[in-house]
Amino acid sequence: MNLSSIIFIVSILVSLFWWTSQVIDVYHFKLIGIVYEIIWLPSIAALFILPVISAVFWGKEKFKIKSFYPFSILIVVTTILAMILKF
Repeated sequence: MNLSSIIFIVSILVSLFWWTSQVIDVYHFKLIGIVYEIIWLPSIAALFILPVISAVFWGKEKFKIKSFYPFSILIVVTTILAMILKF
């Protein structure tokens, strides 16, 4: 696996974490609440760092369309907008 696919998979995982935390009451079950509290800070950091990293590496690849970087940026930016606009 190359770096673009790893960043893409991490972007999907971070996005899924935030989407499921909006759908599921994470504090209803103690174990899920504990795991959520442990993971939320690295996840929010990744949510804002991943688009920057993706943009930098995409620029180094001369903005190739076949790369996973633009899709990673799109996924993370959509997640951020959904969290801000609450939909």
